Amino acid sequence: MDIETFEHWSLIIGLSVLILLMGFIMYDLGKKSNAGKLGMFAIFLALGLGVLGFVMKYVIKAFIGGEG
Repeated sequence: MDIETFEHWSLIIGLSVLILLMGFIMYDLGKKSNAGKLGMFAIFLALGLGVLGFVMKYVIKAFIGGEG
């Protein structure tokens, strides 16, 4: 395995783990603050949009044909 392949997979796996951790942190924050359904929705919407934007950047680059 060359260094480029290792870096590519390390980035994908590392970012996936960090995104899952952020999802757990958002859920835990909502539970500890006794946020209702609307509060949990607001937490996931506000903080999740940042993650969505980051992921969409790679999707758009792949759709256009550039390297991810």
